[in-house]
Amino acid sequence: MRTSTVIDPDLPPAELPPPLPEPARDELRLEVVLGALSDPLRLTIVRKLLLEREAYDHPCGWFGLDRPKSSLTHHFKALREAGILRQRQYGLERRSRVRTEDLNARFPGLLDLVAAWEPASPGRD
Repeated sequence: MRTSTVIDPDLPPAELPPPLPEPARDELRLEVVLGALSDPLRLTIVRKLLLEREAYDHPCGWFGLDRPKSSLTHHFKALREAGILRQRQYGLERRSRVRTEDLNARFPGLLDLVAAWEPASPGRD
């Protein structure tokens, strides 16, 4: 009898590279987090990770964003430095995930608001 393996997106794989520099949980500041989330593209990135994640962490290409790589690098770095994302380097590729536990501990309900947010549709003011 053959069984399939189910991957839990909340459990880290057995071997992970170390995370890139990020603020510690107790260093997270609401004004910095809200500042990073004030950009609609960054808000979209975090929302997509919260609602559609399938694996432990995701490369930039998974997001399907039609932006120059340098622009995306800037946005992902802003989210990491604010303490919203954890990024790890896999060879030439950086992969990201939301720091759910840390953000929920520091700012209860914030990620629920992000997940419930709906981007404006084109042509809508």
